Amino acid sequence: MKHLTNLDSILLSHGSGGIESQSLIAELFCPLLEGCVIGNGEDAGIGSLQNAEKFAISTDGYVVSPLFFAGGDIGKLCVCGSCNDVAMMGAKARYLSASFMIEEGFLIADLKRIVESFSNTLKESGAKLISADTKVLPKGTLDKIFITTTALGEFLYPHLRLSAFGIPQDCAILVSGNIGTHGAVIYSNREGIGLQSDLQSDCTLLYPILEPLFEAKLKLYALRDATRGGIASVLNEWANTSNIGIEIEEASLPILPQVRGICELLGFEAYNLANEGMCVLCVAQEDAQKALEILHQKGAKNAALIGYTTAENAAKVILKTPFGARRFLDYPSGELLPRIC
Repeated sequence: MKHLTNLDSILLSHGSGGIESQSLIAELFCPLLEGCVIGNGEDAGIGSLQNAEKFAISTDGYVVSPLFFAGGDIGKLCVCGSCNDVAMMGAKARYLSASFMIEEGFLIADLKRIVESFSNTLKESGAKLISADTKVLPKGTLDKIFITTTALGEFLYPHLRLSAFGIPQDCAILVSGNIGTHGAVIYSNREGIGLQSDLQSDCTLLYPILEPLFEAKLKLYALRDATRGGIASVLNEWANTSNIGIEIEEASLPILPQVRGICELLGFEAYNLANEGMCVLCVAQEDAQKALEILHQKGAKNAALIGYTTAENAAKVILKTPFGARRFLDYPSGELLPRIC
């Protein structure tokens, strides 16, 4: 890992979601913002106002390339992404704000298509756009269009206490669907790989499949949507923040054959690739099968139990191969696929 103290400029890998991203946050942002931050590194922060209920809030910038991809576009992606971030804390998105930064010369037809997709996804989520802004920048100063969204979420289930901090041992680790799909789609669409398949991004809203778990009052410890850095980043973050070991069965990871083929062709690992409609769940072992049943009933038919938290190998993730070997699954390092979200 290249520490910031040894660098003069930002590297592309500082935006990958892997170990360099952690270095940027820990060594630059955290020290300089000390004293004015109430979040602790979760997908969304939790705040409160005097005489008001708590809320969850999350901000994210979207720079995906290409803008239109199999299964979605930047308009759908930015709404799903921000709504999903507050959902990971157990909150339902109620309001969104958005900033559209548009390059001079961008086609109006493409902008209409993006905004229409944004609107349709917002309606599906049930949230409302409360504030928005547009900026047009001179040609060549950005690439087509970037969108930044902020979601404000309401807690409808006060019993939930979801956090990457304090995860105990002997919990079950689940995924809500196939892994690595979005990253594989973005790469194949961007590079023009002529795959004869109907592979589409998993980009979707997650609250509808999670709310039944909240209603059932299952013992959920943590949720995280596995975007940049894939499930490898999520699992390593949980292992480090809670100082626990996590053991994963490689054979249990749900991976589409098309994604597996892209990974084999290009030397990628599916657990390092981004997802935009799949989350990782940490659940009490006694509730794991019930959680899977609910997820399957709600359309997450590929949800799977992939491993457990342990007292051994604290702060490490162990991948158990189908051949009986065991190896460390580390944070992704370097930039595999820039601009995947």
